[in-house]
Amino acid sequence: MNIAFIGLGLMGSRMAANIQSRLQKDLIVYNRTREKADGLVAAGARFRETPEAAAAEADVVITMLASPDVVARVSSGEQGFLGTLKEGALWIDCSTVNPSFSRTMDAFARGRGIRFIDAPVAGTTTPAESGELIVLAGGSEADVAEAQPIFDAVGRKTIHVGEVGKGTSLKMVINYMLAHALAGFSEAANLGERLGIDRDLMFDTLIGGPMTAPFLSGKRENFEKREYPVQFPLELAHKDLHLIAQTAYEAGVPMPSGASVKEVYAMATRAGLGKEDVSAVFELLAGRDLPGRD
Repeated sequence: MNIAFIGLGLMGSRMAANIQSRLQKDLIVYNRTREKADGLVAAGARFRETPEAAAAEADVVITMLASPDVVARVSSGEQGFLGTLKEGALWIDCSTVNPSFSRTMDAFARGRGIRFIDAPVAGTTTPAESGELIVLAGGSEADVAEAQPIFDAVGRKTIHVGEVGKGTSLKMVINYMLAHALAGFSEAANLGERLGIDRDLMFDTLIGGPMTAPFLSGKRENFEKREYPVQFPLELAHKDLHLIAQTAYEAGVPMPSGASVKEVYAMATRAGLGKEDVSAVFELLAGRDLPGRD
């Protein structure tokens, strides 16, 4: 099985490295910025100059890209890989996109005889590096079973959510809860500080307690140091919240608090925090000046 991996950002580069080391040494890779592929190429990967060139040799193409627009362009735009991917091949899209987009890509691919799975992942750069992501798969049972060795190379658990579009549906739900929990904690903690509560005492009480999402334990040092080394860029959280709002509209589901949370992340991005970790929303809600961030 020849595998092509397209999209070598913070997550994709780590996922591709695990596939390369655990499944095959001659992984085919493409990324718009070639330098991001240097480590993989040094370990034996074959770099191709365009997505279509990468797919021409592949039985499976995996995409891990920033947005629906980028996925559409790389797959079906000029030099898109669907033009050269062989009939019967499998396309696994691990990008965080909206469910209706996944269904559109599935129909587009299958019209060309190509099978499709939407398989976004839950987790940030640390589990991506250690191969302990959670894969949220949408597709046929046969296709997901065929892809399982790939999912095992990048993750510790695969959840087959249902047909195409269900993997991205669950990812919308998860990312909504994460963004909401982080914004709520930031507001509450900054209120506590303004009321004169000792920060260490407050963090000791809140973080790890029943009222706080468990993932926030891993963000405590960020809050304390006012440093936000990126694991998941805040600007992508804002993008996801936009997709969640679009998905809720399509489903006819009211999400009044979600609209407010989306605008909090829009404000943080506008304030220059977009390239920092999602936990930098804490900085915005603290009402502090943002030195060095514009």
